[in-house]
Amino acid sequence: MPHKPEPDGTSGSTAGQTSPAQTREIEPADLPVYCPRDDMTLWNHHPRVYLTLEDSATALCPYCGTLYVLKEPTP
Repeated sequence: MPHKPEPDGTSGSTAGQTSPAQTREIEPADLPVYCPRDDMTLWNHHPRVYLTLEDSATALCPYCGTLYVLKEPTP
């Protein structure tokens, strides 16, 4: 039996997904990082989660796949 597509026409599978849904640059003043951000249109699509920036200064939201990248502070 074939897989039924999602209403948006996608298969709903994230297997093999290589790029994040969206990339957001975060200023040091915007810490702590949380998703969804107040200015995002998807503010009500998942509960707010606080994300830990790893050594690479990036964090990926486990709900929507948004990638957060910490910008270098300007001197």
